[in-house]
Amino acid sequence: MKKGVVALAVMAALGAAGSVAAADGKAVYDKTCAVCHKVMDPKLGDKAVWAPRIKQGANALTASVIKGKGAMPPKGGSSLPDADIKAAVEYIVSQAK
Repeated sequence: MKKGVVALAVMAALGAAGSVAAADGKAVYDKTCAVCHKVMDPKLGDKAVWAPRIKQGANALTASVIKGKGAMPPKGGSSLPDADIKAAVEYIVSQAK
């Protein structure tokens, strides 16, 4: 139930956030991903938790975000273009290396 409430809050926040340039993965993360990934696993920068995910490759991670996984709805509940999702994934990976 708690994850559902968080997911709804994230979607509401995303509706107000809008889109940012695909080239700026940090800005995409800050506006769309951080709401959950600051309080829920996998947290930004947690190398041990991200390592097995990073081994899957950026394309697999991007596909997981686009499709949704576990408590995360597709595209994190946003309507961002795939290029923005990819930029955010690249930023997240860079923070876990």
